Amino acid sequence: MTATHGMPGTGPAEHLGRGPLTTDELAARIARDIAPGSYVNLGIGQPTRIAEHLPADAGIVLHTENGMLGMGPAADGDAIDPDLTNAGKVPVTELPGAAYFHHADSFAMMRGGHLDVCVLGAFEVSAHGDLANWHTGDPDAIPAVGGAMDLAVGAREVLVMMRLFTRDGAPKLVPYCTCPLTGSGCVSRVYTDYGVFVPGPDGVRVLETYGATVEELRELLAVDLIR
Repeated sequence: MTATHGMPGTGPAEHLGRGPLTTDELAARIARDIAPGSYVNLGIGQPTRIAEHLPADAGIVLHTENGMLGMGPAADGDAIDPDLTNAGKVPVTELPGAAYFHHADSFAMMRGGHLDVCVLGAFEVSAHGDLANWHTGDPDAIPAVGGAMDLAVGAREVLVMMRLFTRDGAPKLVPYCTCPLTGSGCVSRVYTDYGVFVPGPDGVRVLETYGATVEELRELLAVDLIR
């Protein structure tokens, strides 16, 4: 990608050499921001792809709420063990030193502030960092609470991985959430296919963009974007 901005003091890096990031490119981007030695929970869906991009020597320990520490990347072929899955029922591998425990103990880790980072998907994130990811609010929608509420209040840092727009083109980074909230003011950073954002009380700070300028995104989003 070609960065047209981003030198010290010049604002966000606007990567214009290509279009929005693919899921794997976005997963790799998030993986680069996870500090070595962190204890991390990856939410169901897109965030699970981050496991494929974590450096083996970084000492990052993955937690899954169905009762495992030391989870490795997704399993395939002969490596698949039907009894070894993540919370999304996807077969996974185990790393040396992996441990298994009761579901209640897993949730105690989440609620007790023992996780450094969680990465969750979202239906909406507000400019103030509110998170909505368990129900769209539609009458015929199936709610999926899972452990998201526990992670949103229990993890030391809550990151969101999502598409910036719905399939219909509606923004998912919004002034206020219209979907039922998972957590209030809990999101510290939002990673999307079009950019990386930091929500806050004075607006949404733009760290990077992909395939679009800040000004172009301002035309599409109803939130205050801060350079």
